Amino acid sequence: MKYFFTLLFLFVVSSILSSYKQHESISAFNNDYGKKLKLYWSDEFDVSGRPDSSKWSYEIGNGPDGWGNQELEYYTNESENAFVKNGMLNIQAIKENYEGRHYTSARLISKGKFEFTYGVVKIRAKMPIGVGTWPAVWMMGADIDAVGWPACGEIDIMEHLGRDLNTIYGTVHYPGRSGGNPVGSTMKISNATTEFHEYKLEWSSESLKFYIDDTLFHTVANSTDVPFNKNFFFLVNLAVGGGFGGAVDPNLTGATMEVDYIRVYK
Repeated sequence: MKYFFTLLFLFVVSSILSSYKQHESISAFNNDYGKKLKLYWSDEFDVSGRPDSSKWSYEIGNGPDGWGNQELEYYTNESENAFVKNGMLNIQAIKENYEGRHYTSARLISKGKFEFTYGVVKIRAKMPIGVGTWPAVWMMGADIDAVGWPACGEIDIMEHLGRDLNTIYGTVHYPGRSGGNPVGSTMKISNATTEFHEYKLEWSSESLKFYIDDTLFHTVANSTDVPFNKNFFFLVNLAVGGGFGGAVDPNLTGATMEVDYIRVYK
């Protein structure tokens, strides 16, 4: 009989561990203001294959002037550049000649599929290795087609540069504070490329607060004078080179950013 209870105990423990991710994703929690929040939207990246087409579409090409940043990659909708495997979204940059460019990668957007105003965003991710890599999870104002950039506003929840390992950037852009003059800050962590960390944004009508593993490192005041009081959509991408990414290591043949989940609580 004792063997039966031992096996039962092991089964229960295994079940608890395997369901932890799902349980945490639907649980409520209290933010800094003591308000109880519930999951509003998420992608847990639990289904292998292509990213969920009900939540994401692809931006294709290199955009005007390398997406305005002189980036070197060509973004594709190929499964080699964006795929879900083992519960993780993989955004993969590959050194290859494609449409006149020497790298391919992917840029996923939720525009037209999921847009929201205010909330708490949690992103668990691991950064790629390689000088010249520039991964980001960020947001743009949903009215970009009508008003353009930077009038639409931009919220960079997490950016990392392969030339500056373990420095995480949290930044906002808007008219007068865009391009090389944004409102941003950084936080140094020890193992961004070898371990997963949770990057969090608390966004309200009063402020935008940026965290890494629940440590606050940047606060931006919100008001009617800045464009952060309307719907925004997500972007997830891995750029190569460019004005911010910097020179690319000639030996860089590939790099991968892994994202465990993206969650929005309200």
